[in-house]
Amino acid sequence: QVQVVQSGGGLVQPGGSLNLSCAASGSNDNIYATTWHRQAPGEQREFVADFKKDGWTKYADFVKGRFTISRDSAKNTVYLQMSSLKPDDPAVYYCYVVTMEGDAYWGQGTQVTVSS
Repeated sequence: QVQVVQSGGGLVQPGGSLNLSCAASGSNDNIYATTWHRQAPGEQREFVADFKKDGWTKYADFVKGRFTISRDSAKNTVYLQMSSLKPDDPAVYYCYVVTMEGDAYWGQGTQVTVSS
């Protein structure tokens, strides 16, 4: 069982920045991929960014150039640095961790609000 704990998020003005963290318990060697998703009210959950074990990253088109996903292996934590936030970025952001065994775990979600 892997525990996934998210932190960060909050309220920011349009054009501002926020950082999200996703910490997984256990060894970093056991993590195959960490993905960020988001879900706005009334909408389906959608993919945002992905960080795989070998360092490969992928972004949804709507965040390319604005969001950066990175990893601190020593802390077994993946970060999502969000900049140039737009009025259509607000959502609950979820971290999704997949282990080398194929097990998957969601974080608890964290609210991101963009408002002036």
